[in-house]
Amino acid sequence: MRRALLLTAVTPLVWGTTYAVTTEFLPPDRPLLAGLLRALPAGLVLLALTRRLPRGAWWWKSAVLGALNVGIFFALLFVTAYRLPGGMAAVLGAVQPLLVAGLSVLLLRERVALRTVLAALIGAVGVAFAVLTAAARLDPVGVAAGLAGAASMALGLILTKRWGRPSVSLLTATGWQLTAGGLLLLPVALLVEGPPPALTAPNLLGYAYLSLVGTALAYTIWFAGVERLPAARVSLLSLLSPVMATAVGWAALGQTLTPVQLTGMTLAFGAVVWGQSAHPVGRRWGRKTSYPGPRVGACPLNNDGPPPRSRRSRPTPHRCATHAVSPASSPPRG
Repeated sequence: MRRALLLTAVTPLVWGTTYAVTTEFLPPDRPLLAGLLRALPAGLVLLALTRRLPRGAWWWKSAVLGALNVGIFFALLFVTAYRLPGGMAAVLGAVQPLLVAGLSVLLLRERVALRTVLAALIGAVGVAFAVLTAAARLDPVGVAAGLAGAASMALGLILTKRWGRPSVSLLTATGWQLTAGGLLLLPVALLVEGPPPALTAPNLLGYAYLSLVGTALAYTIWFAGVERLPAARVSLLSLLSPVMATAVGWAALGQTLTPVQLTGMTLAFGAVVWGQSAHPVGRRWGRKTSYPGPRVGACPLNNDGPPPRSRRSRPTPHRCATHAVSPASSPPRG
């Protein structure tokens, strides 16, 4: 599980470069085009590699997951990125782990560790310290888009966990979602923004990076982690994205880091590590859980109680699923 956790953490680190690529390489005021060219080419590439289409209920399930995880989320993400500073957008996205924790209890019946919830709160505070500046402007449309995007991604993650994956490869299922999300964005982008402008070489390079690395590769790794890890713990990793965005701004864009920002980055990273160390069994939401051992005299295989007795109260041999257990025999040793 630790290996899956470390591999899944690569995805939010890659996503943390999205803000820098958007501001430095992409044409201005084209959020829907950015979402479209990030999703659809990546989905078509994966479909060309796997050459399989959905069957049965997975046509509409892939469409729903593609809309939540890709189409709606990408559109709202780039609206937020264009209308708000990267720091404010990252703070809004930091509420996603809290939304996933609540939805995990409601829809998945997963018992979310109290430590995970506290880590999400601490991480959100750390993200605010790391990326939020006094010059950040509160654009109402951008704020609404950021919160709605976090909710869309949270619900998509929960449904991905609940519905699982059909008997196809992970690349195939990821290609279905990316293609569905891209096709959803295609008519909306054309109606709202019109035909795409003439793209320069930096524009094409930025779109290629976001599509192939930031989407096709990153989403495949992300969905693999969703399959193997609890939903709340996967979502907690998303706090690494704004930390990475801040680090990229300092290293590549020449932005300065104040002591408050360094403290926030440390706090957010520490919250992710602390939240991931929550034991799967133990105190959760204030309840203490334990797994009782087998009862004395019980069948060591199916634990169906002590051996039955006859009418004369004489013990009779008790037969388990594969072998007989004599009432005089001692219970198995661990």
